[in-house]
Amino acid sequence: QVQLAESGGGLVQVGGSLRLSCAASGRTFSSYVMGWFRQAPGKEREFVAAISWSGGTTYHADSVKGRFTISRDNAKNTVYLQMNSLKPEDTAVYYCAAKPGGPVSRRGYDYWGQGTQVTVSS
Repeated sequence: QVQLAESGGGLVQVGGSLRLSCAASGRTFSSYVMGWFRQAPGKEREFVAAISWSGGTTYHADSVKGRFTISRDNAKNTVYLQMNSLKPEDTAVYYCAAKPGGPVSRRGYDYWGQGTQVTVSS
């Protein structure tokens, strides 16, 4: 089992940048596929990005491709989401998620963090 805690959210202006972090507990973190999701008010949760256990494979949603980058540091049990060129439509609660193996995809996540708010002001 793994527990997840996000941090790094906040208020940023259009065009700005933020880096989200997700700290994971558990000795098997390096074997988990990790993902980031987001949920805006009144909308369904949306996939953002995912990364393989090694970091060698990543997958980003079309809506963030070229602006967001997922990465991980297994020595620190942490996964990151670097967000650049932020837009008002990126405003949402961002969640970290984990699954013990499987494809780098938008489905099948078993563990979730509590979320961190990102607000992009115009």
